[in-house]
Amino acid sequence: MAEQKVETNDFANIDAHLDYQAVVIGAGVAGIYQIKRLADLGIRATVLDANADLGGTWYNNRYPGARFDSESYTYSYSFSKEVLDEWHWTEKFSPQPETLQYLNFVTDKFALRKYMQFDCRVESMVFNDQSNAWTIGLNDGRQITTRFIITGVGVLSTPTLPQFEGMASFKGTSFHASNWPHEPLDLTGKRVAVIGSGATAIQLIPEVAKVAERLTVFQRRANWAAPLNNGPISEADMAQIRERYDEIFATCARTPGGFEHEPDRRGFYDVTPEERRELWDRLYDGPGFGIWLQNFTEIFFDEKANAEFSDYIAERIRQRVNDPAVAELLIPKDHGFGIQRVPMETGYFETYNRDNVELIDGAASPVTRITPTGIETSEGSFEVDVIVYATGFDAFTGSFDQIDIQGTKGELLREKWAAGPVTYLGTTVHGFPNFLMLVGPQTAASNFPRGAELSVDWVTPFLEHMWARGYQRFDVDKVAEDEWFEHVKGMYEGLLLRNAKSWFTGYNSNIKGHEHGNMRYNIYNGGGPKYARTLNEVADRDYKGFYFK
Repeated sequence: MAEQKVETNDFANIDAHLDYQAVVIGAGVAGIYQIKRLADLGIRATVLDANADLGGTWYNNRYPGARFDSESYTYSYSFSKEVLDEWHWTEKFSPQPETLQYLNFVTDKFALRKYMQFDCRVESMVFNDQSNAWTIGLNDGRQITTRFIITGVGVLSTPTLPQFEGMASFKGTSFHASNWPHEPLDLTGKRVAVIGSGATAIQLIPEVAKVAERLTVFQRRANWAAPLNNGPISEADMAQIRERYDEIFATCARTPGGFEHEPDRRGFYDVTPEERRELWDRLYDGPGFGIWLQNFTEIFFDEKANAEFSDYIAERIRQRVNDPAVAELLIPKDHGFGIQRVPMETGYFETYNRDNVELIDGAASPVTRITPTGIETSEGSFEVDVIVYATGFDAFTGSFDQIDIQGTKGELLREKWAAGPVTYLGTTVHGFPNFLMLVGPQTAASNFPRGAELSVDWVTPFLEHMWARGYQRFDVDKVAEDEWFEHVKGMYEGLLLRNAKSWFTGYNSNIKGHEHGNMRYNIYNGGGPKYARTLNEVADRDYKGFYFK
């Protein structure tokens, strides 16, 4: 068909019969930037968010100790020099209240709040083949029509709880860590139980231990962790950071994980054990993910190299924990360091030296049930006042599964993804026209804002391409989707990650069908630069793999 050209300033007049031209789901880091880009184009768009206000992850996760494990200044939006010049990060790794304040600052600076609707939980999305539009059903009974849906629902935004008998019978206070009460919760003098020892627990446990009368940690599976080495950012430091922002973002763009941390390009076996130890000592005492991402690349695919490095980390843990038996319980035996996402900690291991803290090993004494007054294990019972379930999230696909997303021929997305996500480029799905995902499953695992900006900066020109040509619908070629899935799957080969009980591979002991062995290819392991090149190549080839009409 002949292309119909539409001037940019006419975009707002397209699809006047629909409620919106585009609807963004989620007012977190990705959704805020996406609505900014749409507003700049004059598009009739809105953001729907189930929460009472914006922020996504940083609105919900208010537990003590919640903070970035990305350097604050690498977490900044890069699109506005004005914001970069005005905002002052106060810590190398920003705490949750400051991060939420930052997202509000950006939103208010660009007057984006007027595009946002809160307390709007999306229950359904149904695509109409005749009108080439979506109908969105909300929890308040409203229905909204739109040509395009863009999801910014986050990677870790659907918490999961264990299925212990008696959980509803507990008479004290209990909640998932990501649902920490917004009103102040005084734990002074309380007997607190934390179930879980993943990234969230590793942040909150040291803080809870400082105030609780008694803290009992029920470890289900030991996790590696390394020091965050946080610190303040002075006015002088911030001035230097502002001068380096172009360099900082350029470095993030060329590193696999989207951080300033670049891999050590020396061969693991080309240097002496003493030289390896020298690097590890320096990285262990350095900030953030350096210990993971500035390391030798062999630790990710060479079992012998990974074992040597894991032994080094285990040695450092033993130096920090007074009781040798407790130290051994805290050292994982089922996987090596760095083959799944590494939690960063501040005083975590020293917490177990406190007299008011007890570690219960879930392998030897698993939780059997929750009682009205506490927790029972196979070896005994514990009376507690508060239970915090730090038991993880239904990663990548969980937020999609909560919504009845119906594409062509009545197919539900959760049914298509029952065995794991299948996408094209991590942004679109065959059989679900006019449906776009920001930082969706099978995109490159990276520093989240860097991945979010990359997604938005690809999706927005894609939509401009359609509007400028009068296209009402795009579909994804099934062959292109199959090829992308096989490519994603192939990128797991050779990596030690493929055997890990990780949310990168879809493992979740709280969800039936997500136990280890049911491999789900949740991420793209080719790294950020390669993923960005792929997106650009698809766009440069007239959006290869897409059909328009």
